[in-house]
Amino acid sequence: MDPTEKCSTALPSAARGGPVSHAVSRVARLHRNAAGRLLRGLGLHPGQELVMMHLWEGGPARQSALIRLLDLDPSTVTKMLQRLEQAGHVRRRSDPADRRAVLVEATEESGALLGRVEAAWAELEELTLAGLDAAERAQFLRLLTRVESNLCTESTGH
Repeated sequence: MDPTEKCSTALPSAARGGPVSHAVSRVARLHRNAAGRLLRGLGLHPGQELVMMHLWEGGPARQSALIRLLDLDPSTVTKMLQRLEQAGHVRRRSDPADRRAVLVEATEESGALLGRVEAAWAELEELTLAGLDAAERAQFLRLLTRVESNLCTESTGH
């Protein structure tokens, strides 16, 4: 495949009714790929850093809550947690309040990863917003937040 094909802005005829949705889809794919390249250097896969951010910020969480947070298939989250556990970043144990539930917590060792994840996200931010000034970045964030709100309302049925 020609490398420029993955960055093509050509609008397929079937997407003529949704040029913004087509652009969002392309940008989301490219952003995820860029994030994946940066995270690979940390030994992480996309999505795993979101789990770690949640655990670092909020402390231990039930596996079921992480599944809801990520909005992924439970088997995908289980595999993600197994990989994080094998790497020494998380520990899973029975929830003392409900032995059927699994609690996931960041290990002390994962604290060394925190600064590296922050740096990777800062690099991703700069890569993503290169060429935009502060006002454009703020406006872009406001617009994305509104779009997210629209889609969040739609997905929850409210």
